[in-house]
Amino acid sequence: MTAHAIVNALTIDFEDWYQGLEIPHTDWGGFEDRIEVSGRRLLAVLAEAGVHATFFVLGRVAERHPELVGEIAAAGHEVATHGWSHTMIYRMEPDVFRDELQRSLRLLEELGGRSVLGHRAPFFSITRQSLWALDILREAGIRYDSSVYPVLNYRYGIEDAPRWPYAIAEGPPPLLEFPITTWRVLGRNLPVAGGAYFRIYPYALTRTAFRSINRAGHAAVFYLHPWEIDPGHPRIRVPRRIAATHYVNLGRTEGRLRRLLGDFRFAPMVEVLGVR
Repeated sequence: MTAHAIVNALTIDFEDWYQGLEIPHTDWGGFEDRIEVSGRRLLAVLAEAGVHATFFVLGRVAERHPELVGEIAAAGHEVATHGWSHTMIYRMEPDVFRDELQRSLRLLEELGGRSVLGHRAPFFSITRQSLWALDILREAGIRYDSSVYPVLNYRYGIEDAPRWPYAIAEGPPPLLEFPITTWRVLGRNLPVAGGAYFRIYPYALTRTAFRSINRAGHAAVFYLHPWEIDPGHPRIRVPRRIAATHYVNLGRTEGRLRRLLGDFRFAPMVEVLGVR
């Protein structure tokens, strides 16, 4: 199979700009809400490219903007869950995680009109400390997860986790894991899947990494947030380690995304995995 024949998974973590800044959800009141502007802009970019994606929608966003979930589904994209409160799972109790998951699934299935099969944890926070969440996902009817990042980061990562899709919890049916894509360089896993890495690295590095991965016969997963194509969203004082990745190169993201959509083939994650 040629590299061009490989179909990669395009995924969107559908949350507003302030929800990914490690600000507790109890403190979200008062921040400017920009998800309608950035979300619809992203939908327009995907429509122009003729590409469908998986939208991992945050429950709090769906609650506040139910019409956006309907627009996502009507445009032919997959609606999946990003949890409810964007709390790192390893900081939650299992019962709280279960309740938030169920609350999210009920709302997203009502708004999207079909079963939700996929899940992605906020901040990729299924780590060795929160593997207990996998059984809860399977019990809730989730068919695949995309939360494990085979790198080591202060917020996330299981560095020696498998790099390609695999069954992570026994069924029936089994729960599949589609790990966040890394590129093997000098014996280490280099994160190249999207987000801040897409903005920090030159586009040529992302393109080279994806071509290498596809030539090896693997589908990659790419992720992005709507606020990353909204360079005008507010800048607030946050710890330097967060600001350094959140605000860098926002003005270049949309152009790079358009190039990526032209250079590679993409589809929703449920289609790439063949999950029904």
